[in-house]
Amino acid sequence: MSTSPTPSGKSDRVGQRRASALARMERTHPLLMLVYLALVGITVLFAILVVAYVQARHFHPLPDRPFPRFFALSTVLLVLSSATLRPTTRAYRKDNLRRLARSLGYTLALGLAFVAAQLVGWRELLLGGLAPRGVATGSYIYLLSALHAVHLLAGIGFLAYFWLLTRHAAADGVRTLVFIRNPYRRLQLRMLRLYWHFMDGLWLALFLVLLFTV
Repeated sequence: MSTSPTPSGKSDRVGQRRASALARMERTHPLLMLVYLALVGITVLFAILVVAYVQARHFHPLPDRPFPRFFALSTVLLVLSSATLRPTTRAYRKDNLRRLARSLGYTLALGLAFVAAQLVGWRELLLGGLAPRGVATGSYIYLLSALHAVHLLAGIGFLAYFWLLTRHAAADGVRTLVFIRNPYRRLQLRMLRLYWHFMDGLWLALFLVLLFTV
């Protein structure tokens, strides 16, 4: 005959889960915790802006115009950049810094290509008669895409720095060993991957919103 769990048993399990969550937070490196908090803040910021954009779109509808083709191209480039970043963890674990540097270089090039495609996409909007200082709806389109590009440029800056470090270490066996055994480098790679994939997912969400509203 089965017995239902007592209230005290339920409270004990809840307390254990809370304690486990707190223990995980305590084990998280402070820099990684800062990245998590920054991503939460970025998510809240863009959520507010998307809601404001949708409201502006409702009160100030835009005339029909073709969606910027280079926005679609930039989306493909950013998705590819996430794909080229995926092998970096495996390369690091295998002590293969040359492969790691190669993957980082591909990701860096694709990230820069994404920003360039965004600039051309803005030019398409301008040629289509949608200026940044026109209707409020158009201003939000520029603001959302530009703000994302600025955040991605921050990631590109750190990616370029880490890529140069990796290339320098890969040129010498001793430097390679020091680099691989340095837990701070592993943490940097983890933060870079986390931030980059988040920016990729954020743009995909923005792209879908713009695709069905522009």
